[in-house]
Amino acid sequence: MERSGAGDPARTLELLWRRPEVRAPGKRGPRSGLGVDAVVATAVQLADAEGLAAASMRRVAQALGVTAMSLYTYVPGKGELIDLMLDAVHGAMVHTDRAEQPWRERLAAVADDNRALLEGHPWVVDVSMLRPPLGPGFMAKYEHELRAFAGLGLDDVEVDAALTYLLSFVQGVVRAAMEARRSRVDTALSDAQWWAANAPLLARVFDADRYPTAARVGAAAGAAHDGAYSPEHMYRFGLERVLDGLGAMISRRGAS
Repeated sequence: MERSGAGDPARTLELLWRRPEVRAPGKRGPRSGLGVDAVVATAVQLADAEGLAAASMRRVAQALGVTAMSLYTYVPGKGELIDLMLDAVHGAMVHTDRAEQPWRERLAAVADDNRALLEGHPWVVDVSMLRPPLGPGFMAKYEHELRAFAGLGLDDVEVDAALTYLLSFVQGVVRAAMEARRSRVDTALSDAQWWAANAPLLARVFDADRYPTAARVGAAAGAAHDGAYSPEHMYRFGLERVLDGLGAMISRRGAS
């Protein structure tokens, strides 16, 4: 797994905020019109299409029609590039405005927006952001999402923790959904086809009398989802439970 914040901190912040723009002093760029924005946009396109590993400095340079060495004139390395990519997609994401709605609708909109971001840019799931890219895109996203907790009686530390809790849930569900899709691709079987192939084999060894609860619940879930796992059901079910938990904390704050 890659991680954000792996590049030179000072250079990364200069690039994120485009201060200074765009090259190291005294160096000439590979061609007129090429800049940090073009490098980042190309890297994001490669990562969206083929995964984060495809957004190497060499591949980005090839896509732009320049040499890898000339690309380093604009971005020092892969660590800084990943932070720039993350900030770009965070800055471009849609923020649903639910300011006048009840708090559950506001937080559900935050979750849905982040789910859309991760599904549109699956490589983001493969980056640890314990040290987030502190650029304008990420900060605008953070500001918008914090405001969804306005008026709930939580202190600042609780608001930050509640947002982290919500977004961690979204990331976990999206990662599981991606793994399910990869399994279907790797095996060339849908979940229903996989279970159809394995059910006769399982029936020979599985003792329903010994595991009656597992037999009953597993059969009910499988029938409901046409397989062992439904990403959409788990997202909606889990989101409601996350909001229920936050609601209990919010209620306690209101009561006190």
